[in-house]
Amino acid sequence: MKKVIIVGSGGHGAELDDYVRYGNISGKGDAIEILGYLDDNPDNYHRYQFSAPLLGSIKDHDIRSNCSYIIGIANLKYRRKIVESYLEKGAEFITYIHPESFVSESASVGKGAIISYHCNIGPNAYVGEFTLVNARASISHDSSVGNFNFIGPNVCLSGFTKVGDENLFGINSATIPKVEIGSRNKIAAGMTLDKNVDDDSTVFYKVKERVIAVPKQILDKR
Repeated sequence: MKKVIIVGSGGHGAELDDYVRYGNISGKGDAIEILGYLDDNPDNYHRYQFSAPLLGSIKDHDIRSNCSYIIGIANLKYRRKIVESYLEKGAEFITYIHPESFVSESASVGKGAIISYHCNIGPNAYVGEFTLVNARASISHDSSVGNFNFIGPNVCLSGFTKVGDENLFGINSATIPKVEIGSRNKIAAGMTLDKNVDDDSTVFYKVKERVIAVPKQILDKR
């Protein structure tokens, strides 16, 4: 049984707790024992019902050699800094793939990456190190996603998509085939990318809508 400490006890940490518990109860995948959680703000931990104790803060933690770590912080502002700091101190991070996701035999998933439930990682696809692929996301065949990306729920990257590092894809965003995206971009929720995106950009629609409410009585008279 793998022994792990989860770095972060906010919402994403709570989701990881649920994933591990489900995997252990169902008997699918490798059995994992969570030794505890780390967080600089104890209030985060007390907001949820975790299966293991709060071990202390992230910044003051002494790296343990007898266990591995999972990064449980989704915010890209902090995720990379914490991971790199822990790696320098000798921490060993594991890759976590939810047992209810499909990963093609020809796909590759990098160290420290997290694949949530009901995801699809297609043939010849690559998911980079410490990238978070959220629930129901799909990375289609021959697509490549770099390191430290946040792939939101229901995101669909079509075939031959290429993505750099540290990008944020909002919920329900998507690409058409062969689109290339650089690094450190923010893709707004619901966006469909049909053109390449360079680096350090925010991609969103600004739409003005006029909502017309028609009383039910009028509709019934028609």
